[in-house]
Amino acid sequence: MKWQIGEGNFSGWDNMEREQENKVEIRQRVRDLQSQVDELKDLVNTLLSVICEEPDGVHSGAAPTIPGQPANNYCM
Repeated sequence: MKWQIGEGNFSGWDNMEREQENKVEIRQRVRDLQSQVDELKDLVNTLLSVICEEPDGVHSGAAPTIPGQPANNYCM
């Protein structure tokens, strides 16, 4: 690294400072994205629970079937 004449600091100091700021920004972005992923996972799990729930709200398999429909392979 060279000394810059008249400024009294390293010429590489600004580059190191920018790199550090970039690392901090990247870490923050990763945290934000992880938070979004966690929220989306919760939403997907909620939607899957609603989709798979039986009409009577019980997961026992005792829900009445629709007349004329097969006993499985359909969703309410």
